[in-house]
Amino acid sequence: MLIGVPREIKEYEFRVGITPAKVRELVRHGHRVLVETDAARPIGLFNGDYERAGAEIAGSREEIYEQAELVVKVKEPQPDECKLLKGGQTLFTYLHLAADSRQARLLQKSGCTAIAYETVTDEAGGLPLLAPMSEVAGRLAVQAGTHSLEITSGGRGVLLGGVPGVESAKVVVIGGGVVGTHAARIARGMGARVTIIDNQVSRLRQLDDLYGRELVTIFATEENIEHHVLEAELVIGAVLVPGAAAPKLVTRDLVRAMKSGSVLVDVAIDQGGCFETSHPTTHGEPTFIFEGVVHYCVANMPGAVPRTAAFALNNATLPFTLALANKGIEAAIRDDEHLRRGLNVYQGQITHPEVAKALGEPYSDPQKLIA
Repeated sequence: MLIGVPREIKEYEFRVGITPAKVRELVRHGHRVLVETDAARPIGLFNGDYERAGAEIAGSREEIYEQAELVVKVKEPQPDECKLLKGGQTLFTYLHLAADSRQARLLQKSGCTAIAYETVTDEAGGLPLLAPMSEVAGRLAVQAGTHSLEITSGGRGVLLGGVPGVESAKVVVIGGGVVGTHAARIARGMGARVTIIDNQVSRLRQLDDLYGRELVTIFATEENIEHHVLEAELVIGAVLVPGAAAPKLVTRDLVRAMKSGSVLVDVAIDQGGCFETSHPTTHGEPTFIFEGVVHYCVANMPGAVPRTAAFALNNATLPFTLALANKGIEAAIRDDEHLRRGLNVYQGQITHPEVAKALGEPYSDPQKLIA
C-alpha cells in the first residue's frame, strides 16, 4: 500500500504522523511511504533520515494527497486539506468531529474513509491512540497552569507548591482518566494540594489505592464541583466522553464567582471544552481572561512538545497502521472491532454513534456498510 505523510499545517503544530523508525517497519512489510519534504524538520527529523529508512520524499502536500491510498496525520485536516481528499482514500488521524461540524461535512463530501485516533478502543475499554497524548496533555496542563498563575500572565501570583510557612495552591482536577491522573501526579509532585473529581466511584477507589492521603478524591456532583472550584487556584478540565462533545461542568456564573487571578486549563477543548466560558486558543496566544479568571484552552496542547509527543504517538499508532496496510482498509476494519470503532466517516456517512448524535446527523452502522 502507498502511505502518505503530509506536513502538518495547523498553526503551531510540528508533530509528524510517521517517524523514520516507523517508516522502516512499514517498508519492511512491503509498503511504500511517501513523506512531504521537511515534514518533521522542526523536531530534528530530516529528509535524509526518512530516505535512509526507505521513504520517498514528495515535493508538496498535493502530491501526497494525489497518490496516497492511506494518509497518516496527527491533527484534523484543515479545510484546504479536506478538499484534497477523495473517494477510495483513507485518512488516519485525530478528528474530534463532535465539536467540528464543518470538518465533518467536508469529509463527508470528499467520499473518503476517515478513521479517528481518539475513538479507536482496546480490549480493556481504553483509548490506546488517545492515551499517549492524554499523558502528555495532563502533564503539560500543570506546567501551563503554573505559568498562568504568575502575575505577569494575569494570574493570582501564587507558587503552586508554596514555600515553608506559606500554604501551597489548591489544584482541582475534574476527571480521573488518563489526563486527570497525570495532571494530579505532576501537581502533587510539585507540592500542590490536589483534589480530583470523578463520577465513577470505582475510579476514585483506584486513585485512592494509588495515592492514599496524598490526593483527595471527590464524587462528581454539581454541589461538589462548585465547592471545590471556588476554593481552587488552578482547575484542570480533564473530562472525556469518547466521540461526544464534552459536558459543560463549570458554568459561566461559577467562573464569575471564582477567585480573581485563578486559572482554568481546559484539556477537553478539542471536544468543545468542559468550561462554559472556554473557546479554543493557540500556542501563539494560549490564554485569555474572562471575569478575572485566566483561561488556557489550547486545542493541540501536545504540540508544545512535538518531538516527545510524535514519538509517543507513533509507538501507539504503528500496529494499527500496519493492520490497515497489510490487510487492506475494509478487511482491517471488518476484522477488528476496536479499529472499527475508530471509523467516523465512510462513503459520506457518519459511522460513530456519539459523533452522529453530537452533530445531529443520522448514524450508519459500519458493519452493515462494509459488509
